[in-house]
Amino acid sequence: MSNIHLDHSVLSSLREVMEDEFPVLLDTFLADSAERLRQIQQANTVHDSQALRLAAHSFKGSCSNMGAPVLAGLCKQLEDIARREQLADAAAVIPQIEQEFLIVRDLLQEERRGLAH
Repeated sequence: MSNIHLDHSVLSSLREVMEDEFPVLLDTFLADSAERLRQIQQANTVHDSQALRLAAHSFKGSCSNMGAPVLAGLCKQLEDIARREQLADAAAVIPQIEQEFLIVRDLLQEERRGLAH
């Protein structure tokens, strides 16, 4: 199941490049992602399509870099919705982003725990 949510080749490459700092990268991504989700929710609440587009774009990039293709794709959908200023459509995508992030978060936390052994 995890291979559709996480690209393990990307994680392996990051692990090689980051070496001992890889756990810090995972922790940073998870903390930043929670903040990006908060920004997405806030922008949607106040109907700010520009802020929503920027938050979705930023989250998309970090998800791509961390090998979370499904989450990145959902963020791209949200970015496109915000670019077209069709905020009514965001209500369907944001819960999908939140749900997918929970899956990715759990998988990355599992990955993080595996590093401790």
